[in-house]
Amino acid sequence: MPVRSEFLHIIAAVRSNLESCILGKSFEIQLLLTALLAEGHVLIEDVPGTGKTQLIKALARSMSGDYRRVQCNPDILPSDITGVSVFHPREERFYFRPGPVMTNILLADEINRATTKTQSALLEVMEERNVTVDGETYELPRPFMLCATQNPIDFEGTYMLPEAQLDRFMMKISLGYPDAATEKSLLYQHKQGQPVDRLTPVTNMEQIAEMQHEIRSIYIDEAVTDYLLSIVRRTREHASVLLGASPRASLSFLNAVKAFAFLQQREYVLPDDIKTLAPYVLAHRIILRPESRLDNVSPESVLKNILQQVHVPVAMER
Repeated sequence: MPVRSEFLHIIAAVRSNLESCILGKSFEIQLLLTALLAEGHVLIEDVPGTGKTQLIKALARSMSGDYRRVQCNPDILPSDITGVSVFHPREERFYFRPGPVMTNILLADEINRATTKTQSALLEVMEERNVTVDGETYELPRPFMLCATQNPIDFEGTYMLPEAQLDRFMMKISLGYPDAATEKSLLYQHKQGQPVDRLTPVTNMEQIAEMQHEIRSIYIDEAVTDYLLSIVRRTREHASVLLGASPRASLSFLNAVKAFAFLQQREYVLPDDIKTLAPYVLAHRIILRPESRLDNVSPESVLKNILQQVHVPVAMER
């Protein structure tokens, strides 16, 4: 079934909003929208000042969704994110006071500055889409997306994300510095203030949820599915890899390529979709052997090697 035209108009409008705020990063914006429509979470790792926070804020404003931002630091507690039960003396009972996690788009800024105990509070949120406080479970609003940022060069006072949490991020992306022409346009653009403050909503969370449901029916051929699985399984067998991608990674990969095909206005997945997304979905899930790291081997180079080795399915016409 072809992609509905109304969905195409919505995605085009959201993309236009984001590109008007974050100049010269069309592909990275496409990756963010892919994760959103695939019901995944995103880790944005980059140096300060490249527009990470503005990008997430622009996304939330474009969808008229609830948006909350948590500035992570070592003294933040798990209850500061999930919420806490407060005792009411007159009624002699506890009431749940929701934390910032009760939103549609949650930005955990500099997540690696929070302690491991606080980071682990997000594990249930990312996987189950609910929080448990004092034995009571509370559902999060739908759709829900966690966007986390971290600085790759500042390690003082930081706590590395555990493998179990990294595995729950569908994608890890980086914005990078703009080129000279784009940065010059950026200077002129900000004469009248932040562009994100001038954005108007172009869709709502109900329409986003409808698109998320629609993406589940995107067709992927068995041969293309086998190609995806072969790449994932090779990460577990590669000589440089200590720990490869998990079955959760396979599911995230499948959902991501379906959403990516949807954004390309297709109702089916191509092998090229898999090759394009592999570094962003799998690289942060690969743990290299110590000797491989000493030889300056990177997860990205391992994936590049795997993609060169795995046979790409090709349709033969009779």
